[in-house]
Amino acid sequence: MTPYDIIKKKRDGFRLSREEIEYFVLGFTRGEIPDYQMSAWLMAVFLKGMDDEETKDLTSVMIESGDKVDLSSIPGVKVDKHSTGGVGDTTSLLIGPIIAAAGVPFAKMSGRGLAHTGGTLDKLESIPGFNVNLSEKDFVEQVKRISIALISPTGDLAPADKKMYALRDVTATVDSIPLIAGSIMSKKLSAGTDAILLDVKCGRGAFMTTCEDARRLAEALVNIGKLSGKATRAVITDMDQPLASHIGNALEVKEVFDILLNPGRSSPLREVTLELCAHLLEMAGLFNDLQHARVRAEELLSGGQALKKMKEFITAQGGNAEVVEKPELMAEAEVIEGVQAPRSGNISNIDVMKIGILARDLGAGRIRKEDSIDPSVGLVLHKRVGDSVEKGELLATIHASRKSDMVKFKSHLAQCFSLTDEAVIVPPLILDTVY
Repeated sequence: MTPYDIIKKKRDGFRLSREEIEYFVLGFTRGEIPDYQMSAWLMAVFLKGMDDEETKDLTSVMIESGDKVDLSSIPGVKVDKHSTGGVGDTTSLLIGPIIAAAGVPFAKMSGRGLAHTGGTLDKLESIPGFNVNLSEKDFVEQVKRISIALISPTGDLAPADKKMYALRDVTATVDSIPLIAGSIMSKKLSAGTDAILLDVKCGRGAFMTTCEDARRLAEALVNIGKLSGKATRAVITDMDQPLASHIGNALEVKEVFDILLNPGRSSPLREVTLELCAHLLEMAGLFNDLQHARVRAEELLSGGQALKKMKEFITAQGGNAEVVEKPELMAEAEVIEGVQAPRSGNISNIDVMKIGILARDLGAGRIRKEDSIDPSVGLVLHKRVGDSVEKGELLATIHASRKSDMVKFKSHLAQCFSLTDEAVIVPPLILDTVY
């Protein structure tokens, strides 16, 4: 068995054995197989694909390359939720308190934002004093005590994935469903939870732009989870426009607080959150059907239990829980200006990718992992697809750090909204579910 033989076998479209995948991936992780051979193998996988068993074996090998988190001392069914990334996707910050208020352990290790997508850790760190760097011991103890913790990954989870992703990023092999699925699930399965819910985004602001590709990814993720003995489910949700109206770290957290304080107010973020909560409550064994699970999630939100749990969660991780009712204690932008509609009409499209990139360029995101984040900047959208607007009415508001950038940003933001005189059909938020 040599690296050359394994590359050639996959290049020619043949199935790789568990032993061949292990030899190649672990050899690369240890530095025994050079970058140029891994790059060739990644391209072969990109072009020829992998079947379900190969993808499961790849995931398992990546898990074995590093540490695993032991949550066995936490009573009950431990649940986790992962999103494939989008713009204004702040569901984790709402789901956690709702699920924990139901008594279900929500033990989540999250990531940081990159490119046009936001990161849960960056959003949490916009709360004054909030600490995402708990030890594994403190992580476990906090989940035991209050049923919720969201932290940066502890130890060295799936180091093979980290090394492989660095090459995928520069060899045009990121958009491979087996490689994406293996990357996501190696980290999720290493984190030790019993049930995993995947929120697979679909649309122009997602990595999977078509429903067909999103379903293929969802099926791959669920298959890996099931073959690994974990309860796994995927919900495919819309990302043809931003999910939240607030985009940017502190701004998104403020919108979460507003939903907790005003739970009866409808919003897309609230609706998707409750749908995902219903799945998690059912997967945890509290309910036998989604309808009753959703009713319970709404009760926990409207009854104030989720609000109370949010404050408890923030305090437990060193944050100032006063920000929930006093959001002005969080970072606020130096310059705030609105963008008006150039004419009357109906909103037919919002370019979600451009919105995400604009927020990043304002300082809310990063191009490289080492880039710093400005928690105060971002965008607030006052209109969604299907809404009518009058000429001169406010479409959105920009929160920026410098006045000098405002003219450029206002022009770019105005171009993100398309207007029509025709009626607009609003797409559904929940597109499909994969069990």
